[in-house]
Amino acid sequence: MRRGPLAESYPGAVALVVCSLVPYLILVVAILPLGPAISASLGVPLSILQVAVSLSAGAYAVGTVLAIQFASRFPPRRLLVGYEAAFVTASVLAAWAPNAPVFAAAFIVQGLLTSLMLIAAVPPLVTAWPAAKMPISAGILNLCIFGAVAAGPSLGALQAAVGHWRALFWGVAAIAGAAFLLSVLTFRDEPAQDRSAPWDVVALGVAFVGCVSAFFGAGVLQARMTASPLALVPLVVGVALIVFLVIYEYRLPNPLIPVKALATSVPVAGIFVALAASAAAFGVMGLLLSFLHRASTPTAAALIFLPEFVAAGAVAVLFGALLRTRYLPVLAGIGVLLIVVAALLVVITLPGTGTTLAVATGLVGLGVGASVSPALFIAGLSLRSRLLQRVFALIELLRGVTAFLVSPILAFVAGSLGQESGIEVGILVCLGLAAAGFLGGSFLYLSGRPRLEAPDLERWHESAEPAWESPPLFSALRRAGRAEPDR
Repeated sequence: MRRGPLAESYPGAVALVVCSLVPYLILVVAILPLGPAISASLGVPLSILQVAVSLSAGAYAVGTVLAIQFASRFPPRRLLVGYEAAFVTASVLAAWAPNAPVFAAAFIVQGLLTSLMLIAAVPPLVTAWPAAKMPISAGILNLCIFGAVAAGPSLGALQAAVGHWRALFWGVAAIAGAAFLLSVLTFRDEPAQDRSAPWDVVALGVAFVGCVSAFFGAGVLQARMTASPLALVPLVVGVALIVFLVIYEYRLPNPLIPVKALATSVPVAGIFVALAASAAAFGVMGLLLSFLHRASTPTAAALIFLPEFVAAGAVAVLFGALLRTRYLPVLAGIGVLLIVVAALLVVITLPGTGTTLAVATGLVGLGVGASVSPALFIAGLSLRSRLLQRVFALIELLRGVTAFLVSPILAFVAGSLGQESGIEVGILVCLGLAAAGFLGGSFLYLSGRPRLEAPDLERWHESAEPAWESPPLFSALRRAGRAEPDR
């Protein structure tokens, strides 16, 4: 078995994950304030660029399904080296791009490859190392995913202030190069999970068509600011296909995505909270960036979003410290409530641009980091560890769809109603999404009346058993219904 010189290095594995995930997750948010500069530099209308950005987010979503299909049939670490090499190429092309078609194609490929790398690199960081390292891994993953997203607005705004968007993209290419080098140095030649596993052509086809259609429609909706059939038909059809995919996988006896195995009270509550919190947080960030683009300077916008990154780093440490405790569900609930408070502060402050907005972005960073990562682990720990890769894939698919679709739709709402009143309405929608996440997640969690228990990480890690018990959905309600006639 071929192994790289850092194959037994845990810091090397951590660095690989950081360098693989951070670049695109920074770009996908940083590109919002950078859009006008890129549009002017490449000589392309901003509306065309917005469609390309939306399709890149769609590529990220569909890549999660493709990744688990590939991982079951091919050696995963060989795939990861290939993904990293392709990502370097795409990153260089995006930074160098002499015209819009090259930039758009490279950025879309960056989105696809990031989700492929996420599914290939992240679960092994949790399962391939001793359980004692899981709290560190969890905190690192939280910082990678949400710290990078939180840093995006400030980095993008600072680049917009100086008018040199390519510098950020060349920086991303350099980090991508480091990730490729680390993938070689930490290489462990491992066999495929199940070479006999069939190709789930239906799942792959539906995921591809559904994501491309939905994100194309959302991009056109934002770009044209009109509810034309060219926007609404693909958007509705795409969302319907993604819903069909979840139902189809639920009914299969041996599914690519373990939807039925996750259909108990604890993981369903966790997934619901993750989706609502991501959608609300991304919506707030997008709308606030749109408002600041018109009402403030890029440098001021960067400073307003700086607390979001600081807060995301702080909550990553807290999440790692609480992973072994019974308070993960509590942390997730508090996190989504913080997003409610953040949205309320934004509504109260607008159209002002005072320090209250900086407090609000800090609360968004705290809220999304405290809710989404804990909710993701809540779902993963409810199943056997060997299914973690597939659990992550499902959650990232659904989270990508909800988070990245909500932002362009809310941008359309804001543009249609007039920027000031439209942004306020959009923020209120985000507030409602976060509140629904708290109330719906609490209801789903309590519907099974699980014990609030600390996860048994050693059992989960070593014996491939769930880390805790997750009662069936609504089992507590059914028990109460059966007891009622006896009274």
